[in-house]
Order: sequence, then C-alpha cells, then structure tokens
Amino acid sequence: QVQLVESGGGLVQAGGSLRLSCAASGRTFSNFGLGWFRQAPGKERDVVAAISRRSGSTYYPDSVKGRITISRDNAKNTVYLQMNTLKPEDTAVYFCAARRDYGVGLRVIEYDYWGQGTQVTVSS
Repeated sequence: QVQLVESGGGLVQAGGSLRLSCAASGRTFSNFGLGWFRQAPGKERDVVAAISRRSGSTYYPDSVKGRITISRDNAKNTVYLQMNTLKPEDTAVYFCAARRDYGVGLRVIEYDYWGQGTQVTVSS
C-alpha cells in the first residue's frame, strides 16, 4: 500500500507559478512510476505529467508542455509539479498517483494509488 498526500495548491493570478508536492509513504517509493492528473468540474481526469521510476522518461500533453515540469526525489519520497505561466484553464483539482508498472502511465486506469487532490485556482 502507498499513501499519497498532495500539497501546494491555492489561488494564483494568471501568469503566476505554483509548485505542487506529493509526499508518499508505505512501499519503496522508487519502485513506482508517478503521475499528476487534474480534473475540472464536469470534466474527466486527465494526465498533466508522468515520470518513470528512475526519472528516465517523462511525458507531458501538448496543453502543458513547456509550462509544467514533473520531478521526483526518491530520497525524500516526494514528487513535484512545477507549474509556470498558469492560465485560467489550468484551474482544477490536481491529483498525484503511483503505479507499479515500468514506464510512464497516461491513463487513470494505469495507476494503482491516488492522493486526495489539491485545488488549484487561476484567476484571470
């Protein structure tokens, strides 16, 4: 079992930055691929970034590429999401997730553990 707790969300103006953190406890952190997803009201939960076990591979959808960076610190059992040049359309609840498989996961179904989420609101 892996427990994930997100932090760092909040209200920010368009063009601003936020860094989300997700602290993990339980199983060996480095054995899990990690991802950040977001879900706006009435919409599906979509991936915004994913990273493999050893940080060798990352993935970003075109909607966030160049503005968002995922990183992990296996010594601290933490995964980060640095978000720059935020837009109102980035407003959503952001979730971190962990998966046992190798590589990067792009879909909700590919992840085994989820955090409770943290709200990010970008004002125009």
